[in-house]
Amino acid sequence: MRCVIARFPFELTKAGVIASMKGIKPEPAVGDVVVIGRRQYPVKQVGEAVTRQDRRDFSAGEVVRAMTKLGFTCTTVTAGEQAAPAAGPTETADTAGTSDTAGTFDTAGAADATGTVFSDPQWSE
Repeated sequence: MRCVIARFPFELTKAGVIASMKGIKPEPAVGDVVVIGRRQYPVKQVGEAVTRQDRRDFSAGEVVRAMTKLGFTCTTVTAGEQAAPAAGPTETADTAGTSDTAGTFDTAGAADATGTVFSDPQWSE
């Protein structure tokens, strides 16, 4: 199928796009993504791989339009929908990133709910 991306015509096929993305690890994505197989790729990463152009040369909308025409599923991913990093061996998903000292005070400063200590002269004695 003929698709115009960054004012250049490309003859793209679904099989050709799949072949271009084979072996490429998806980058972390927030925003528009293309679902290829079981993976979600940022549209700019797909556009760069398929057209061999710099990402600054085309818009995400151009790639979304082309990939949709080829039959790929395109969607938008927000920061909250991103997969959380896996918990370490001593952490569980419920306790990852928490601290026993969260919300406590000491003489060096005040800690908020995340355990971040703020050094401020009015908090020290």
